[in-house]
Amino acid sequence: MANIKLFENKRIRSHWDEQEQKWYFSVVDVIEALTDSDKPRDYWYRLKEREKESSGIELSTFCRQLKIESSDGKKYNAECSTAEGLFRIIQSIPSPKAEPFKRWLAKIGYERLEEIENPELAQKRMREIYKAKGYSDEWIEKRVRGIAVRDELTNEWKKRNVKEGKEYAILTAEISKATFGLVPSDYKKLKRLTKPEENLRDHMTDLELIFTMLGEASTTEIARNKDAQGFPQNEKAAIEGGTVAGNARKALEKKSGRKVVTNQNYKSLADKKKRRING
Repeated sequence: MANIKLFENKRIRSHWDEQEQKWYFSVVDVIEALTDSDKPRDYWYRLKEREKESSGIELSTFCRQLKIESSDGKKYNAECSTAEGLFRIIQSIPSPKAEPFKRWLAKIGYERLEEIENPELAQKRMREIYKAKGYSDEWIEKRVRGIAVRDELTNEWKKRNVKEGKEYAILTAEISKATFGLVPSDYKKLKRLTKPEENLRDHMTDLELIFTMLGEASTTEIARNKDAQGFPQNEKAAIEGGTVAGNARKALEKKSGRKVVTNQNYKSLADKKKRRING
């Protein structure tokens, strides 16, 4: 979530470059936010072609290829640009949101400097984003804790020579499969999440978040205690960690008589909450 920014409730994936001390933003996400296009990648392609023909300027020169995490947990190369580069790209986009977006970019840059000085501000702002979207305080606490557990796991993988990107995605899928009987892509289908920007964990119930945390925390503990090195050993740890959570889930389902895995997503949960309040 630290690398997800919200502009008028639109998700903008971002990357902080420590060396340059600059934010890079996904251009496709920016275009979607400014134009409300349901095919922002096509819009970006046509925009580059049109600008090249009219002015001879290659808008891609204002971009840099970076691996940005997608909704399936995998990282893919995407064209990203700094605030300065986006200012030029935005000039070619006829949108009434252009000026508010420029002010938003300036604010994001300032907030990052504040967060470097005071890291607690980042978590506070994360909570505020979820609160603004209508999530309960109890859910938010679990989500924030889940992010910390996930970060601890990926940091452990990094130390143990697991490669970012594909290997992280495979291990994540193994944990999910052992925990819930579903890999993330199938889990998203169950919850009727079709848009790339829809994050699976943002649509989980409290119990789903809890068992996700248990699977990932168990994997971290097993990898440490067994000193797992490289992908094969960490894959085994991922399956074992997910199995710990999977067994706990099955035990709860047996005692409660209810399934933990549900097709409910945040949209349906929010509607249900509204009906309960209004009813």
